[in-house]
Amino acid sequence: MSQSTESTTESNPFTKPGFIIAAALVVALIAAAVVIFLLPKGRDTAQPAPAPAKSSNSATASPSASATAEKSICDLPSSSESSLGAAPKTKWELVGTMAAPTDPKIGPGKTDDPGIRSCFAHTPTGALYAAVNLWALGIDPSKERAIAEQLAAKGPGRDAGMKTPATAAPASAVKIQIAGFNVSYTANQAVVELAFKADTGALASVRTTLLWQDGDWKGVVADNGAPLEEPRQVRDLSGFIPWSGA
Repeated sequence: MSQSTESTTESNPFTKPGFIIAAALVVALIAAAVVIFLLPKGRDTAQPAPAPAKSSNSATASPSASATAEKSICDLPSSSESSLGAAPKTKWELVGTMAAPTDPKIGPGKTDDPGIRSCFAHTPTGALYAAVNLWALGIDPSKERAIAEQLAAKGPGRDAGMKTPATAAPASAVKIQIAGFNVSYTANQAVVELAFKADTGALASVRTTLLWQDGDWKGVVADNGAPLEEPRQVRDLSGFIPWSGA
C-alpha cells in the first residue's frame, strides 16, 4: 500500500474502530468498503466465495414469529419464487450519492420524514431492493440511529446500535455504486451479495443477510453491532449478475 493511501486511510474517520462499532448497520460496512476502495487497484484480496454460514446472532437463530407473514406491512405482494437469475428492470432513484432501485410493486413502499426507505415485497427481488436501499441509506452517517431502529433485525446487534452515541462523521469522499448482485433466498431469510464499483474504478463485494421480520426485510448484524461480514476487493464482476443504475 502506498504512503498516500496509508495517510488517507489513517485520516479517514470511517476507519476508526470506535466509529465502526458505533455504526450499527450499513455505515460500518461502508467504512470497511472505503478501506478496500483505497487499496491499489491491482491488489486483489478476493477469495472464492464460501457458502453462507449460519450466524450465532440471536436474530438469525431465532427469527420473529411474524417471519412467516406472507405480505409486507404495506401490502406489497409475495410470491413463491425462490431465486433471481436475471437483473430486474427497475427505476433508479438517487439516495444521497448512490442510485437505489424502486418499484411500486416491490418497494420501497414507505419513506418517512428522515428519508428512511422501508417496506419491500416478500420476494427475492424485494430482498435485493431492500439490501441496496439499505446500503444507499447507510452512506449518510446521520441516519445510522434511524437505520438501527427501523431496518435492523431484532437482537443484541440492534440493541447495541440503539445504545451507541450518534456520530458526527462526515460522509466519505469515495463514491460507490451498485455494479452487480447474487441472491440466496428462502421464505424467511435472504443473503444478498452485492458488487460495488467506486469512482476510482475499484470493485468490492459484500454479503448482507436479511430476515423477513415484522412484515419487512431487516438487516442482520453481529451482537456488537458490527457487520457479519466485511467487504472484500474483487478483480471483476465474474460470478455476479451485472446490474446498475449509475
